[in-house]
Amino acid sequence: MKLRLIIAQLLLSQILLAQTGGKNAFPFLNNAFSASIASQGGFSNATSDDANNSGIINPSLINTNATGIYSINQGILASGINYGQLATLIKLKKGYLLPNIRYIHYGKFNGYDENGIATNNFTAFDYIFGVSYCYPVNKVISIGVSPNIIGSQLETYNSFGISTNFGATFTHPNELLGVSIVAKNIGHQLKSYVPKNKSALPIDIQAAISYKLKHAPFKFSLIAHHLNTWDITYFDPSIKPRIDGLTGDTISNTGASFGEKLARHFAYQVELAGNGAFSFRLGFNYNRRQELKLEQRPGMSGFSLGLGLKFKKFKLDYGFVIYSKAGFSNTIGLSAKLGKGKKK
Repeated sequence: MKLRLIIAQLLLSQILLAQTGGKNAFPFLNNAFSASIASQGGFSNATSDDANNSGIINPSLINTNATGIYSINQGILASGINYGQLATLIKLKKGYLLPNIRYIHYGKFNGYDENGIATNNFTAFDYIFGVSYCYPVNKVISIGVSPNIIGSQLETYNSFGISTNFGATFTHPNELLGVSIVAKNIGHQLKSYVPKNKSALPIDIQAAISYKLKHAPFKFSLIAHHLNTWDITYFDPSIKPRIDGLTGDTISNTGASFGEKLARHFAYQVELAGNGAFSFRLGFNYNRRQELKLEQRPGMSGFSLGLGLKFKKFKLDYGFVIYSKAGFSNTIGLSAKLGKGKKK
C-alpha cells in the first residue's frame, strides 16, 4: 500500500472536518463543496438559495423557484487538490428533483514500493453521485430525501457505499423565520479498501433556525450540529498532569468541561443582502476553530466569509474559509438558467 497516499487522505480529512473526521468511512461527505455553504461555516441554514446548494445537503431546502438553473462550484486547496460540484433542478408532477455530482481530486502522486524504489505515478479521487427530492407538503412545510452513491479511488484501492439525507423544513408565512432539521449520511460502506475492514459513515444530525429582520437586510442563523454525539472534543491521553503553582496540587487532564462540550455543537451565520443584487456572508464554526487553531496565534481560525453577486443572466458566489494561520481555501460558484426564457 502506498503510505504517502493514505497519509494525504487522512490529512485532508483532518483539514476539512477537524477532529470529528478520521473516525468514519467517506469523511468527505461533510465537505462544503459550494462557495455559499463554505462561506457560512460549512453548514446549511434554514433557508434555501438561488443555486440550490442548500438543497443538496438538506433536500427539504430545495428552492422550487430555481427550476432549470444549472450551478457549478470549484474549490482549490494546497498541493493541487481541488474539489467541485455540479447540479440542476428539475420539476416533476409531484415535487422537485435535484441531481448533483460532487468530487475531490487529490492530484498526482509518485509511487514507491516497500523498498523505496520508484514505481508508476498515480492519482486519487473521491466522488458522490446524488439526487435530492423535495415534496412541499403545504405552503409552510416541506420534506425531502437525498440518496447518494459514494466512491473513493486510492491508487489500486477503492471503496464504495450508499448514503441518504433526510430533511424537513418549516417556513413561517411571513418568510422571515425558518426552522429546519436534517439527518445526514445515513447509510453503509458496501466495500472497503481492505477486506473485512468496513467503517460506519459520519452520521450528523443538524438543526437550524434562521431569522430575517423585517426592516433591515440582515439574516441571522444558528446551527446545532452532531446532535447524535454529545462529546465531539478531542481528548489527548498523552498530556501529562500539571502542578498548581499556588497549592502544589496535581491537576489531572480530565478533558473538556460541560460548557466546552456544549459550545462545540454550535455554528453561527449572518448574511447581508442588498436588494437582491449582492449578498455578504459571514460564518463562525467554533468546533473548527478549537480543533485547528494555532495555540500561540489563533487569529481568525474558524471564521469564513463570502460574497454573492447577482447579474441579469447569472449569479457569482465566492467563499473564503480560514482553517488556521497555516491554511485556508477558496471556492467559486457560478449559476445560470440556460436556454431561452418565455416570451412575454
